[in-house]
Amino acid sequence: MYKAIARRKAEATFDALSRGDWESALKDVAPDVHHVFPGDNAIGGERHSKEALQRWFERLHRLIPDLHFDVRRISVKGWPWDMVVAVEWSDHGHASDGVAYENEGAHWIRLRRGKATYIHAYLDTEKVTAICDRLAQAGIAEAAAEPIS
Repeated sequence: MYKAIARRKAEATFDALSRGDWESALKDVAPDVHHVFPGDNAIGGERHSKEALQRWFERLHRLIPDLHFDVRRISVKGWPWDMVVAVEWSDHGHASDGVAYENEGAHWIRLRRGKATYIHAYLDTEKVTAICDRLAQAGIAEAAAEPIS
């Protein structure tokens, strides 16, 4: 039962992100969440707080404003007090300059008592770096900014 609830919550979170509603996605995040998004770019790096993750989502939305996720598979393992959720997805959208973007990857999410304490994205970071480089060359300073930590 609790695994089905976790699966539905993961689906709802990625649906919310596809609508640009990162506030809903942050509801079930621990205050001291550890978020990892690999890559040497403005979106890459690690964050260690819910507030930093919110600023990261805001930046992501400004650089790729219409990002949509198609969840392919969700796997849940563990007990409600210590659970791991793996989400395989593809995404697509347009960067803020209108150029199409698509990628695929997975998120590894650790939940403790229903709150995400660890979120790690696995994806082709070169595609994200290419967006940031192109936007920075077009004069969008945030695309060349230091990662939010």
